[in-house]
Amino acid sequence: MFADTAEISIKAGNGGNGLVSFRREKYVPNGGPDGGDGGRGGDIIFKADPGLTTLTDFRYRKSYKAQNGEDGKARNSNGAKGENLTVLVPVGTVIRDKATGKIIKDMAEPGEEFVAAKGGNGGWGNIHFATPTRQAPKFAKNGIPGQEREVTLELKLIADVGLAGFPNVGKSTLLSVVSDARPKIANYHFTTLEPNLGVVNAGEGRSFVLADIPGLIEGAHQGVGLGHEFLRHIERTRVIIHVVDVSGIEGRDPIDDFEKINAELALYSGALAARPQIVAANKTDIITDPALPERFREYIKEKELPFFEISAASGKGVRELMSYTASMLDTLGPVEVYEPEIFDEPEEAAEDFTVTRDNETYVVEGPYIEKLLRGVNFEDDESLQYFQRALRRKGIIDALREHGCGEGDPVRMYDIEFDFVE
Repeated sequence: MFADTAEISIKAGNGGNGLVSFRREKYVPNGGPDGGDGGRGGDIIFKADPGLTTLTDFRYRKSYKAQNGEDGKARNSNGAKGENLTVLVPVGTVIRDKATGKIIKDMAEPGEEFVAAKGGNGGWGNIHFATPTRQAPKFAKNGIPGQEREVTLELKLIADVGLAGFPNVGKSTLLSVVSDARPKIANYHFTTLEPNLGVVNAGEGRSFVLADIPGLIEGAHQGVGLGHEFLRHIERTRVIIHVVDVSGIEGRDPIDDFEKINAELALYSGALAARPQIVAANKTDIITDPALPERFREYIKEKELPFFEISAASGKGVRELMSYTASMLDTLGPVEVYEPEIFDEPEEAAEDFTVTRDNETYVVEGPYIEKLLRGVNFEDDESLQYFQRALRRKGIIDALREHGCGEGDPVRMYDIEFDFVE
């Protein structure tokens, strides 16, 4: 079954913890620190795979987690880096933040890779905390957790030209005769339940990608008849070939059909409605009322749109239509690529902290505090001294004073609570 949206959670690997260790040699009973650093956690990487055409695989797996980094080892040996996890998606997949709907990345280029969640750094072993006055540090730093987020994947096909029109107007037949695509074709409505792509060779070394979009119906902009799923696949197209049945064999009015489809495009997206259109009056080989195509031709002429009378079944006018389409593409810009709306915060932003008050208790929170607490051994005097110096260097002591915190007042940092001491 075709799937073009999915919601998944991704979690990069945590950094390994640094190790508290001391050399133990036969003739050196009190050797110095030799605890190694933890390894960095693996990243979550999305890769655009030209061999994929749907997001179906994501219906069966909703969670993706990269490998954690190994903990540090004795004898100054660092833990191994966690393996990255590469997640393959079709070309044209837009990655959005689930909570805000904002675009994180548009995977528009074949083979393109994007790091969506970065692995956490490994913690330092106790060898880093040795000083002339502290020769046997009994503490190390824990690794940093890897980034995690929930994302929405949305597939928008990468095609230069999109075929639009009501069901059963001959779009699939047209695609099959101008490219090597082999869409399912039958004489009943909604034969095409998923988009099909084909490469059109327009001669003179020119080619373009053509997408057969499933037939639209009234209310498509509101999601009626899977309208949203169909319409999103022509958002990127540079040109729309609007295929209209002018045979009258089903008793339809081509002008009415044309206006209804354009109304759906406009209601869904103003930008989509503004795309250049070429009108293809199809099924001219089985016309039942000669007045229909003539009236439709005059109507399109008034709108000053390119107009071609074709028969996809017999090939009449198809070559001319494709040649004109290629010429129009030569004058237009490239396929639209969506710009990111969310960017990763710079590293220094992760050092922030806040001071608030909860009744009589001063509360200090933030990424910096979380990171600091992971590397403190509160049962070790030297580690506590390191903790106090870090609070002063970062300006947290000064910030507490500015908020009115005085000697003996309670301070809480997540699960740790203590009395303020000048």
